[in-house]
This record gives sequence, C-alpha cells and structure tokens, in this order.
Amino acid sequence: MMQTDLKQLMFGRDNLERINTVLDDGGLILYPTDTIWGIGCDATNPVAVQRIFNLKQRPTSKPFVLLVNSIEMLKEYVVQVHPRVETLLLHHVQPLTVVYQKGKNLPDIAMAANGSVAIRVVMDSFCKELIGQFGKPLVASSANISDRPFPANFGGISSDVITGVDYVVKWKQGEKKLSQPSVIAKLSDKGEFEFLRT
Repeated sequence: MMQTDLKQLMFGRDNLERINTVLDDGGLILYPTDTIWGIGCDATNPVAVQRIFNLKQRPTSKPFVLLVNSIEMLKEYVVQVHPRVETLLLHHVQPLTVVYQKGKNLPDIAMAANGSVAIRVVMDSFCKELIGQFGKPLVASSANISDRPFPANFGGISSDVITGVDYVVKWKQGEKKLSQPSVIAKLSDKGEFEFLRT
C-alpha cells in the first residue's frame, strides 16, 4: 500500500495537502488536537492569528497555545529549552503545554507581551502528521467564542465557529468521548515546575 493511501485510510476523508493549502493561504481550520477541538492557523502568519482573535472575540492580550510535532521543531521557536523540560517532554504520557520564557521566529501577536509563548509537543497521530507536512507550528485555540464553555467534542461546537473557518477537519467528528484541555506548566526561576492549569 502506498504511503498516501495509508494516510487516507488513517485520516478518513481529509486531504492533508488541501489543509496545508488552506494554512499556506492564511486560512483557519477547525481540527481535533491531542486534547480538545481547536481553531488553528499558521502560527507564523500574523494576519491569520489575528483572524482567530477576531473569530473568538478574544483580546490579543490573551495569546494562544501553539502546537509543534517534535522537540526539534520546538527548539526552532523558543530561545531555550531547559534540559529538565526536555526530559519531562520525553517521558510525559499526557498532553502537556509548557510556557517558555522567550519565543523566537514568531510574530509578536503569537506571543505574550513579555515574549513568552505556550507550546505543546503533540502526541496525536493526526496532529503530528499535519504539522509535520506543514512544517510550521499551528495555533490551537479552543473551538469556542471567548467566555463560552469549550466544546468537549465536535457536537458541542457552535455554528458561529464552524462557519467562521475555511476548512473543517472530518477526522474524529463522530467521536462522542468528552475531552479536556491540557495541563499547562512552566519552569520557575528556581528551576522548579509550576503548574498553571491541572
């Protein structure tokens, strides 16, 4: 079986090349992350990132989580990955978002005002493949309008969000399992982990 056929079998009716084209063009996608459904775009495209802020009606002072598919890609977008963090990422079995003190190769709108950035190395096969083919990090913001509850599965996503994106991923739409956002942690100045969301 050819590799493209295998991917088609894995991810149903989704065409990863089509999704990549949408992302390249500054479009927004609605996709299942390794935690909850998210609104995504090319994290290096400030216009696309602004579109997500607008869709969610969210102030730009509250930056989004970004997704990468490997520690190698992570190192391209943060100034430093502490060895303790790298060890944790290698062994952590649950999705873990880490706040890094200083991002790089990212537009200001994709980072906090102090230059910090929250990034998760994904474990989900679909996300890994999608990000790997695209070659850049993706924004992953919960698929809801700000201050409304996040959707625990595809059925909980409002029509406002569905009609506000350029591509709705078909993978996992039928899953009824209820999902939760990831744990968020950062390394303190003393080299200790602080959990910001558990």
